[in-house]
This record gives sequence, structure tokens and C-alpha cells, in this order.
Amino acid sequence: MQIFPAIDLSGGQVVRLYQGDYDKMTVYGADPCAVARDFLAAGANYLHVVDLDGAKDGTLANLESIAAIARQGGLYIEVGGGIRTEERIQRCLDLGVSRCILGTLAVKDFAFTQRMAQKYGDRIAVGVDARDGFVAVSGWTELSSERGTDFCRRLRDAGVKTVIYTDISRDGAEAGTNLALYRELAKIDGLDITASGGVSSIEELRELQAMGIRAAILGKALYTGRLDLKTVIAAVGE
Repeated sequence: MQIFPAIDLSGGQVVRLYQGDYDKMTVYGADPCAVARDFLAAGANYLHVVDLDGAKDGTLANLESIAAIARQGGLYIEVGGGIRTEERIQRCLDLGVSRCILGTLAVKDFAFTQRMAQKYGDRIAVGVDARDGFVAVSGWTELSSERGTDFCRRLRDAGVKTVIYTDISRDGAEAGTNLALYRELAKIDGLDITASGGVSSIEELRELQAMGIRAAILGKALYTGRLDLKTVIAAVGE
């Protein structure tokens, strides 16, 4: 299983939100590059980076921090948050980012998402963030009328290879991930699923791995010390 430790950026700092609430933000570090180096030293091969400011307002507010992390090398980096044009996709890829994640745009301009998936292949992923089973957009501040699982099937049919699926109610809560949901998602043939939100034990990761989930993102559980990245990678990482 691919293990993606997460760096969420706001104002150039490393932060975590509680259940997607921008008013419940905890700062964990002022130097994103140092955090990335720590993950690399623990054996990480992958890194998940989110520009929270970009996700909320569509700007690339933390682009320099992302560029600095990419310049350090050694990690397959996927980036999301505020990537809503092909120009921004290309800009991130040119910085050394390995994969761009489309979020709000995938819901609001599905045709564009399909074109980008067909043009860039595995270098495009879609982040599907759901609250109460329905897709949320604009930094999780708006709720759409489409069920997340149905949207995933549409994405698969459009040529998207990877979906990063977050159950917002579990995100940042360290209350465990939604295993029943991922069992359902794992049944969608031809789609690689990344589990995100609430993963807080190696046992959960082993269950996700056994059901065929391709990757998992670890966030708050790493920052609070509930999970040790080196131990996780030794147990379930590839």
C-alpha cells in the first residue's frame, strides 16, 4: 500500500483542520520543508500536499512552499487545492510535482476534468470529499446533490485513474476511518482508491490493504504521535 503522509498548508505553515472547519485549525509547524524531510527520513516515498487557502478561494497562495518541497527531491508528491485551470496543472508539474489533484473543479466542470484525465493520465487524480455521503466542494464549504460513490463511478467512466476519497466527518478527528465506505468503493473496477480521513491505527490500514485500497493518507495521527510513520511503512507500505 502506498502511504502518503500529509502536509496541509495555510499561510505557508503546516496545519490541520478538524472536520474541514477552517475555524478549527491547529498549526503544527512553520517550515513545510523540514516536515517533508522528516517524512523522508522515516522512509516515506510519497507525500500528499494540500493548499488549504487555494482550496477555499481558488488562489495558489502556497505555491512557493510547494515548489520548495519539490526542489528537495526524493518524494512522489501529489498536490491539491486551488488547481482549477490547465495552466495551473502545468505550472505545478513544471515545479516537480508528480500528480495534481482536482477537487471543486471536478464537480463544477466535469468535461474539463475528463479532458485533463485523458491528456495527463496518471498525473491527474480527483479528490472526492464527502459529507453525509454527498460530495462537498469549495474547501468543504458547499454540499452538492450527488452521492460520492456515484460520482466515483462517473469519474472512472471518464478516464480518471485515481480518486482520493475523504469522509469529512472523520477527517482530523482520529476517530477511525470509514471502513464500510471503502469496502464499497473498492468494488469499483478500474479505479484506484486512496483512503483519507481519520485513519488512526495500523489495524485499519491492514484492513484497507486487504480490501484492495491502493493508498492511504495519514494526517493528524502522525502529528499527534498516535501513529509512527516508520512503523506504518514497515507494516503496510510498499
